[in-house]
Amino acid sequence: MGRRVAVTGVGVLSSCGTGVEAFWAGINGAPPEGERRVHDFDPEPLFENAKEARRADRVTQLAIAAAEQAREMAGELTADPLRRGVLIATGIGGIATLEEQITLYNEKGARRVSPFLIPMMMPNAPSATVSMRWGWQGPCQTISTACAAGTHALVDAHLWISSGRCDVVAAGGTEAAMTPVSLAGFTNMTAFSGRDVSEPFSATRDGFVIAEGAAVLILEAWEVAEARGATILAEVLGGASTADAHHITAPAPGGRGAIACMELALQSAGLEPGDIAHVNAHGTSTPLNDAAEAEAMAKLFGVPGPPVTSIKGVTGHSLGAAGAIEAVAVIESMRRGLIPPTAVTEAVDPELPPIDLVVGEAREWTPGPTISNSFGFGGHNGSVVLAPA
Repeated sequence: MGRRVAVTGVGVLSSCGTGVEAFWAGINGAPPEGERRVHDFDPEPLFENAKEARRADRVTQLAIAAAEQAREMAGELTADPLRRGVLIATGIGGIATLEEQITLYNEKGARRVSPFLIPMMMPNAPSATVSMRWGWQGPCQTISTACAAGTHALVDAHLWISSGRCDVVAAGGTEAAMTPVSLAGFTNMTAFSGRDVSEPFSATRDGFVIAEGAAVLILEAWEVAEARGATILAEVLGGASTADAHHITAPAPGGRGAIACMELALQSAGLEPGDIAHVNAHGTSTPLNDAAEAEAMAKLFGVPGPPVTSIKGVTGHSLGAAGAIEAVAVIESMRRGLIPPTAVTEAVDPELPPIDLVVGEAREWTPGPTISNSFGFGGHNGSVVLAPA
């Protein structure tokens, strides 16, 4: 057994609200109208001046905002800077900058391409920027495993702390990939809902609704958090990562990769399937992925099994940020004793196993160990197990 890992701060920006209170109200309400962007976001106050703000891609700006929220909530940290790590994931990185500069190159030539192109577009820019702003000198890395990336960041950050390498880690995910070429690519591969509606596990689901957003969690060694009198929000019990080794976009038949991942996550947490009180599903609203995930949950937990929800009916799918955003939702569900509903969805598709999907309105529960799943293109599977403080 390694060291216990506490969550002492969270920050979140999503299409349904910025900051924990607005976000919680949003995921318990109706889906926002229009594109699932982070609206009314002004990055300039995060930087010394407007010029500095323009030298960071939106994916980095969102990460900084989430990280600052989380650090403020966590309070005064005491760990040695060499034992403070940063691990912020992204599925795509600074694609907005890349697209803008390619257009500029084609229209005005090579000499007009910005010298800041590379540091703005590189996927590790969010992690690197946070570490430099804060002077955190421990491991600083980036995970890019498509839609599983945010969850993988939390799983690996847990390992950094439980193994003794770090005392505190800022971990999460960020995504700002709603650019013209990106949207065209997803549209042409028929990944999106044709009705612009996300209804996970429903009979009429027809694809996901893309979103942007970011979330960062401050993870801290339990004894370090206790010693400084921190308010502990939740505990990370463990997690796991597996690969389907099957197909670049489609999940493995029967959800076998997801089952293996959840089983390993439970083993990491020292739990059995019957100990799980709630499942935060990946639940993207795509026909194949929802079917595979429902089958995996049914095989591992039985039917109806623990209550299941997907917040993507409201938030949309923020790719590499989704797992981190949903971890915040799980923590707030525990703190408030309510599981938010799977918005839009009215009932589980009768062709799927009869999982206990929370629909209609939030459900009261006795908070307990919760598994949060994320699955990504490339066959990447991630599961993290959280528990009440």
